Amino acid sequence: MIYRQIVPFLKLAHGSFNFLVMFLLIYQGSLGLRIRKKRRAGEQPNVKFIKRHRRNGPIFALLGCTGFFAGISIIYLDKGKIFNYPLHFITGSLIVLSLVTTYLISKKIRVTESPWRTSHFMLGIVILCLYLIQVFLGLNILL
Repeated sequence: MIYRQIVPFLKLAHGSFNFLVMFLLIYQGSLGLRIRKKRRAGEQPNVKFIKRHRRNGPIFALLGCTGFFAGISIIYLDKGKIFNYPLHFITGSLIVLSLVTTYLISKKIRVTESPWRTSHFMLGIVILCLYLIQVFLGLNILL
């Protein structure tokens, strides 16, 4: 079958895409950290950073979820089941859960001091840590 011949390329594309998404989320986190530092110092954060953080967040979260479902599709095409790499699958599921939760929490954050900011910040750190673990697991699968 023709899809058997393209699966190795799809796996490489999946890994490359998610590696790019990880860097986009690192960038997103750096923007959020700059905004947070300014707020905590009692200064007015850069409005340009706030707008960019708010605009890119949902897009990057959607890209992360897309990478997860692409990975499920690829492994199903290749092996006929999705639990062939359980640690990679579980870590990806936790990433998607964290991305969705972070997005939902971000909708509750208001201009005034909000208790949701800390949850948003902590989940962002969890997402980045999970991505690092996921990259390690993914490289072990590819190599």
